Amino acid sequence: MRDILPDLRARCSDGIPFALATVVAVHGSAPRDPGAVLAVDAAGTVVGSVSGGCVEGDVYEVAREVLAGAGPRVVAYGISDDEAFGVGLTCGGTIEILVRAYATAAEREDLAAVLDLIAADLPVAEATVLYGAAETGARLVVRPSGAGPATGTLGSEGLDAAVTDDARGLLAQGHTGIQWYGAHGQRRMQEVAVFVRTYAPPPRMLVFGAIDHAAATARIGSFLGYRVTVCDARPAFATRERFPVADEVVCAWPHDYLEATEVDARTVICVLTHDPKFDVPLLAAALRTPAAYIGVMGSRRTHQDRLARLRAAGVDEAHLARLASPVGLDLGARTPEETAVSIAAEIIQHRWGGTGRPLGELSGTIHHPGGPTGTR
Repeated sequence: MRDILPDLRARCSDGIPFALATVVAVHGSAPRDPGAVLAVDAAGTVVGSVSGGCVEGDVYEVAREVLAGAGPRVVAYGISDDEAFGVGLTCGGTIEILVRAYATAAEREDLAAVLDLIAADLPVAEATVLYGAAETGARLVVRPSGAGPATGTLGSEGLDAAVTDDARGLLAQGHTGIQWYGAHGQRRMQEVAVFVRTYAPPPRMLVFGAIDHAAATARIGSFLGYRVTVCDARPAFATRERFPVADEVVCAWPHDYLEATEVDARTVICVLTHDPKFDVPLLAAALRTPAAYIGVMGSRRTHQDRLARLRAAGVDEAHLARLASPVGLDLGARTPEETAVSIAAEIIQHRWGGTGRPLGELSGTIHHPGGPTGTR
C-alpha cells in the first residue's frame, strides 16, 4: 500500500472512482506478499502490482467488472488451475486476491481516513470479510487501544468485538493475515474469513558510527523501508550534510542514545564504530533490547577482543550469540556500498530465514513463507 499511497490519496481527494485489488493469501511460491495492492480507476489507469506481472491482466478485467457494479469478490490464481496458468502465473503457487470498489464518495472518504493515518506513520489495521457467513467486502478499521474506537462493521457486534481484539494484537506485532471466526465472532470456528491488514510505522534501523560505511548503510536501509537513525558522539561527523538520506542524525554517546530510544522486535541495529570505548557499552545495552538484528563491524581479531571485553562486562554467552559479527554475508564486498549490500542481505536473511546460498544451488520454493509481514 505504501508504494502507491500518493496515487490512492490523490484519487480519493479528486473524487475518482477506483477498484482496489489486494493480495490476501499466498500458498507456496508467489511473487508478492499478502497486502500487495493494485488499483484500477474509472479511466482504466493502473497503479501498483499484485503479482509482479503474472496475473495483472486478468485482475485488471475483474477490477473493471467490480468497478462497474459487479460487487466485491475474491479470486484465486494458481499453477494447478488451467485458466490461471493461461493468465500467466507460471512461477508456481497460488494467490488469493480481494477486489472491491471505492465508487462512492462515502467509500472514498472512509478509505482516505485510513490513508491519512498511514501517511502520518500512525498504526492502523483494516479488517475485511472475504467469504463465509458475512458480507464479502464488509470493513472494520481498528486503531490501537486508547487511540479511538473501531469504525465500520463486519455485520455483527460479536464479530466486530472479536476482530477488533485480534486486529490490535496483530497490529502490535506488525503481522498481516486471514483470521477465522464464527458468524458472531466465536473462536475456533471457520464460518467467516476475515483479512486483517496492519499498517504499523516503518521498522527502525539504528546505525552507530558516522563513517562512510554508515552513509551507504543508511541509504540501503532507507531503500528497504526502514526509518533510519545515524548516531555518533563526534559533532564534526554526525551532521545532516553527511547523511542526507537518514531520517534522523543524532550527536550523542551511542549507549546513552540507545538506552533512551524505543527499540522493538522489528528494529535492526548496525554498529559500525569498531572502537571499544563506544562498542562495549553500546553492545551491552543493545543486547538487553528485543532488537531483531544486531550487526557489528570489525575484523575477526577485533570480534574476539570485543567478546572478551563484553564477557568482562558481565554479558553472558546466550546474549553474545545474538551478535552478527563480523557483520554481513560473504559477498566479497570491498567498497562501502558493497559492504552495505552485504549487511542488508544478512538483515533480510535473518528476517525471513533464508540460507544465504545461491538459489541456483537449492531446490524447492524460492519464496520463504515464514517470517513477519506488514511493513509495506
